[in-house]
Amino acid sequence: MIYFEDLEIGAETVFGTYEVTRDEVLEFARKYDPQPFHLSDDAAAETHFGRIAASGWHTCAMVMAVIARHVVAHKQAGLGSPGIDELRWLKPVYPGDTLTVRGTILEKTPSRSKPEIGSFRTETEVTNQDGIPVLRYISIVLIRRRPAA
Repeated sequence: MIYFEDLEIGAETVFGTYEVTRDEVLEFARKYDPQPFHLSDDAAAETHFGRIAASGWHTCAMVMAVIARHVVAHKQAGLGSPGIDELRWLKPVYPGDTLTVRGTILEKTPSRSKPEIGSFRTETEVTNQDGIPVLRYISIVLIRRRPAA
């Protein structure tokens, strides 16, 4: 189990990859972000996207899937997150892209009011198959401290 005490400032984790499919982009857009450039080749061709692009919120969901699978597989004592700062969609994400998700620990802080937990800030960067950054954000993550022996 990975606890607060195990975290090192500056440590980078490669969480994994995600292959973006056209069917998934269309399904998400129909349900949550039905703007024409997410749903129609013709409509998207008339925008700066040039072709159907994934919703930024869909990109966030794909990133969360990669991170959550990694955290579960590596048994982190995480307790969720109170929020995200500085979320930026840097470039469009297209069907056929392969996203790589990396995180770097920026700082960590023990809780003053709850000694059994701590928090850390991490910068998450997502790149496409060409190494081009497409998404970046900073988040705060809550995590258990190592139980006393």
